[in-house]
Amino acid sequence: MTAVDVVVVGAGQAGLSAAYHLRRAGLEPDTDFVVLDHAPRAGGAWQFRWPSLTYDRVHGMHALPGMELGEADGGRPSSEVIGEYFTRYEEAFGLRVHRPVHVDAVREGDGGRLRVESSEGVYGTRVLVSATGTWDRPFWPRYPGQDRFGGWQLHTARYPGPEAFAGLRVVVVGGGASGTQHLMEIAEVAAETTWVTRREPVWREGDFGEAEGRAAVALVEERVRQGLPPMSVVSVTGLPLNERTRRARAEGVLERLPMFDRVTETGVAWDDGRVVEADVILWATGFRAAVDHLAPLRLREPGGGIRMVGTRAARDERVHLLGYGPSASTIGANRAGRAAVRDVVRLLGRAPVGAAT
Repeated sequence: MTAVDVVVVGAGQAGLSAAYHLRRAGLEPDTDFVVLDHAPRAGGAWQFRWPSLTYDRVHGMHALPGMELGEADGGRPSSEVIGEYFTRYEEAFGLRVHRPVHVDAVREGDGGRLRVESSEGVYGTRVLVSATGTWDRPFWPRYPGQDRFGGWQLHTARYPGPEAFAGLRVVVVGGGASGTQHLMEIAEVAAETTWVTRREPVWREGDFGEAEGRAAVALVEERVRQGLPPMSVVSVTGLPLNERTRRARAEGVLERLPMFDRVTETGVAWDDGRVVEADVILWATGFRAAVDHLAPLRLREPGGGIRMVGTRAARDERVHLLGYGPSASTIGANRAGRAAVRDVVRLLGRAPVGAAT
């Protein structure tokens, strides 16, 4: 077993922010702390985004602490732009991310340490920073008849871009940002599209500024303080009305139907007799927090979530969760990384220095 002070799990925005602040606090990578990432290369979840999500369509990508992204070609895939930026960042600050490394479980260890079991071996750590986000846990709702559908079913996590749907009849399920983006793209090449959501979409006029952002974060924070699962982003922020979405609404692309009651062999159906024939069902139904590796620590509350005090799990002060709840946004991840390291420095008994103060 390799003993370190801190293990950071995940090298997306939140994990890299934490690693940066750990270095600023005087901790050395591969000596005092280690960063484990199961992705094949730098870029966090961004590296898995579909090619048609170009950088100019990304909503609010905030720079990592200590290094601006700089000028970027808005027409390039966001996976490439952000992947290259994360690579430069890791190299510039010498973060020495270990990849691909999969963390299987975190358990109570010996001498007050946590035992981190990974594909690279076992680490004994005084503090764990879990920055695993949500991308690895796509949510698939279950509906009667779903297993009998004769067409193609896929989730946002495996969305290949609009070209794959040319000439097909497509049902898009989900009222979030990804669902609307997919729908607008697919409608340009598909034979027919149908949009289905559980709730009536709420459209947001005007800019989503700092005040609105703080209010949205406060709502999410309150849920995690109560030990409830975090809400989806769109349930707090609403969907933006811009030139593209206005045009799609005028063309009838964003006309929503309520959720169907069952899936048939050839499409979807409602109890009132409505039927839609389909070749594809695209489940743009969001993601859940990827925290299964923490299950042995029994951090969940009866409400189903992990109760948080800041970035720290209420049931174990040695465990910090970043990219969970209010820190799931890019700017939230940056702030959470700094806040977590303040607590880590205190717990380790080190003198706070640099950006971690």
